[in-house]
Amino acid sequence: MKRLCLVSVSDKTGVVPLVQELKALGFEVLSTGGTAALLRSSGLEVTDIASWTGSPEILGGRVKTLHPKVFAGILANLEDSRHREELAHIGAEPIELVVV
Repeated sequence: MKRLCLVSVSDKTGVVPLVQELKALGFEVLSTGGTAALLRSSGLEVTDIASWTGSPEILGGRVKTLHPKVFAGILANLEDSRHREELAHIGAEPIELVVV
C-alpha cells in the first residue's frame, strides 16, 4: 500500500532533511504551496495538495488542506471496511503522517 505523508509548514527550518528521510522510508509526499515549492527546489518530488484534492488554494492560500479527502485520509480507520470503501468512493487515500 502507498504510504502518504502531508507536509505543510510555515516555519520551513529543517523540513528538507525531514522529507528526505521520509522519502527514504518510502513515503510519497503531499504538500502545500510554499512548502511544495521549497521541497521541489531541493530536488524532492512532491504532489501538490491542490492537484490531489482537485480544489485550488483559496483566500490567498489560507485555505488549502480543509477538504474532505484530506480529513478522510487522516481519520479513516483502515481496519473498518466501510471506511476503506468510503475512501475509495471519494477518490481519497489514507494519509499516514501529517507534518505541520
